[in-house]
Amino acid sequence: MRIAVFSQYHTNPDCPATSRHYTLLQHIARRHEVTLITTNTWERQRLTRQYPWLPEGVQMLAADIPYHNRMGVAARGWAFVKYMGYAWRQGLRIPKPDVIWGISTPLSAAWVAGQVARQRRVPWVFEVQDLWPTFPIEMGVVRNRLAQQQLYAAERRLYEQARHIVTLSPGMTDYVRQLGFAEAKISTILNGTDLDQAARATPDAVAALRQEHGLQGRPVVLYAGTFGRANDIPTLVRAAEMLYRQRPEVVWLFMGHGYDEPLLREAATRCPAIRLVPPQPRHAVFTWLAAADVSVVSFINKPVLDTNSPAKFYDSLAVGTPVVVTNPGWTKDFVQEHRCGWYVPAEQPQPLAEQVATVLSNPAETRAAGQRGQAVARQLFDRQQLAARMQLILEQAAG
Repeated sequence: MRIAVFSQYHTNPDCPATSRHYTLLQHIARRHEVTLITTNTWERQRLTRQYPWLPEGVQMLAADIPYHNRMGVAARGWAFVKYMGYAWRQGLRIPKPDVIWGISTPLSAAWVAGQVARQRRVPWVFEVQDLWPTFPIEMGVVRNRLAQQQLYAAERRLYEQARHIVTLSPGMTDYVRQLGFAEAKISTILNGTDLDQAARATPDAVAALRQEHGLQGRPVVLYAGTFGRANDIPTLVRAAEMLYRQRPEVVWLFMGHGYDEPLLREAATRCPAIRLVPPQPRHAVFTWLAAADVSVVSFINKPVLDTNSPAKFYDSLAVGTPVVVTNPGWTKDFVQEHRCGWYVPAEQPQPLAEQVATVLSNPAETRAAGQRGQAVARQLFDRQQLAARMQLILEQAAG
């Protein structure tokens, strides 16, 4: 079977990114012919060379289109438009696929997948990684009311046209269902994690990392991910400063890059508790997470962010590190049901500092929460199993 994949961003485990589709494509390409239409945005950001850039069996067509987190609205929009034009041309040139897999974000990548599917008269599957256009609208990026209405109308048409819809969280599934689409048309396939890479975070590797960075015997709080506008980094900084006054031995590690990096660098100069860690390749992130006592998964207080499916959530639990989440969506329900973490309302530094202090003051319960999280991660988050489900959906969509 021929599968055409429209995804604006391709990464592999050498990149400081989640690399979900690397694992899924690797699995699917063992059985089917896969053509990936993407960009080379992340290829130049590889930090190591431990993995092939493409899984075996995947053919790639990649446009040279720069993109980064600090881009303004106009620059991002132009990057989206350029990818649409490139993907449309390539989608019409490749041998006719049996099914098309369109992946947002951005919504424009899924839109062009749908257009090529219509022109070539083949079914397509719409994977929703984030709720667009709801996310940019709630973030204040799209303010014009008419533009908002047009984007929502385009989103709905994509849901209608797709043979099947895949979401990355129960919250996203609820959103699509509430628009009136049948249960049978929607599947939730969690972001998940790579358990083989998580297994590299051995006790010896963790001990070596702690010794190398002077963390022996010190409680560690870790935020691992993008320092974006949506990630509520200012609240984490204030919480770290509050806790430092009571527990100066606690270290807050911020690993990543993005919009709020200057704020973090300035905070680190005035607060000894705050340390910045350079972006790490995905395969190395697990050892850092395992070295932490608790991981923070934070977002600002926007309803659309309650539906998120953040990689740091899955990766933390996979290595037995419990999590503090800050949004009242499905992740809150999950950590409370499985007793593998705690919830603190978004944008409230004092309760966050207090919760972290409580967690660090009860090491036995913290370890138990981590063990419960690791058990459920092995059961529900394995990307090899999720890839098999995605393959089945594509096969069924193709008939």
